[in-house]
Amino acid sequence: MQPDGRVLQVNVSRGGVPKLPVERAWVSRLGLAGDGHNERTLHGGPHRAVCLFSVEAIERLQSEGHPVEPGSVGENLTTSGIEWSLLPVGTRARVGAELELELASSTTPCSTQKRNFIDGRFSRISIDLHPSDSRMYARVVHVREVRPGDEIRLLAPAADSRAADELLLGRLERTETLSSLAAWRAAAAAGFDVRSVEDGELGMAVAPGIPGPAFNHASGLARMPQLVPQAIAFYEQAGSPGWLITEEAPWPGAQAAREFAVFSAPPEDVGKAEPPPWVSIRLSTPAEAPAVIGVFAADGQPVAADERSAWRAVQAAFAADAPRRFVLLAELGGEPVATAALHVNRRTGWLRASAVVPRARGLGLQRALIAARVRLALEQGCDVVGAWAEPDTVSAANLERLRLRRVATRRQYEYVPRGRP
Repeated sequence: MQPDGRVLQVNVSRGGVPKLPVERAWVSRLGLAGDGHNERTLHGGPHRAVCLFSVEAIERLQSEGHPVEPGSVGENLTTSGIEWSLLPVGTRARVGAELELELASSTTPCSTQKRNFIDGRFSRISIDLHPSDSRMYARVVHVREVRPGDEIRLLAPAADSRAADELLLGRLERTETLSSLAAWRAAAAAGFDVRSVEDGELGMAVAPGIPGPAFNHASGLARMPQLVPQAIAFYEQAGSPGWLITEEAPWPGAQAAREFAVFSAPPEDVGKAEPPPWVSIRLSTPAEAPAVIGVFAADGQPVAADERSAWRAVQAAFAADAPRRFVLLAELGGEPVATAALHVNRRTGWLRASAVVPRARGLGLQRALIAARVRLALEQGCDVVGAWAEPDTVSAANLERLRLRRVATRRQYEYVPRGRP
């Protein structure tokens, strides 16, 4: 059987471009041995382990006068015979006898590519503008060595492939991270001691005076677990506990403090749910932040005084920051009885926490607030919505009842700095 393609060149670098040819390289779950990245929080990890680019695309670029060579745009494997970016995500490729890859996503070009283009326009290899000329990321299904000359055989996506869901989770996790960063910054702007860091796809915050994970956690680690040491160093330096949100245990023997199911759906597929006619749902205003916090307090959710004050500042900032963040308020007889928030980022809607006061429970307000936020996300141009809920809870059941699908699990692990009790 003739191969579909062949490896022409294997490329690595300690960081940056170009990547230079090597005679062979071991390919692990995190990529090629000896390969590195200058921007570790944007590149690498299990879902961006191997970068692929075809010599056919390189030749098309060269015909336009661009000074592109194998390895110069940062691909790990320069290949012939396969147009990678025209294949669906989830396609698998056997390279040599045993190495197996799965297409994970396209690779977004950045300004480090300017030198490769006569006009500096690195968007020439963006999949959105030139679908046949994009580099592609792959995850590693079976580890093995790779060499120039290895044959490549394309395989159909596995029946149990999670490639599409992982692509979706990348969007959802990024929106959740941005939503948390916005909350931390709003609290800091209001004078609270909340120190946050945004580094690529990693978002971290520590607030020594506000106990609990809300203002003391790290997001972005589930898809980039190689950054766990960076998060640990952050909480060590602060001398204060932090909660790491990951998919797998971040260190041997780690025990999860809490587990979340991740739910998602296209907004048009979400079911409808209306509140009773005597309950109204509307957008809140910044001045109504105390009412929103009051609903959370009456809901019985454990919120310390300092945290309640910080959330009051956050809710006021969110209510004033449409169209990216929205806070909904449900009223019964003019009294606030339920609330929920929505964060929007690049056509992705993230459903944040909601609360219902005891006397209004049993009226279907949780489902009505889910549906109201989804409608709002659709109005804002979102093509996907997502949310977290603890498994086997009313919140999870409500999401499933409205046809949001469980796509993954995330866990919180508390890290306590050395020397602390």
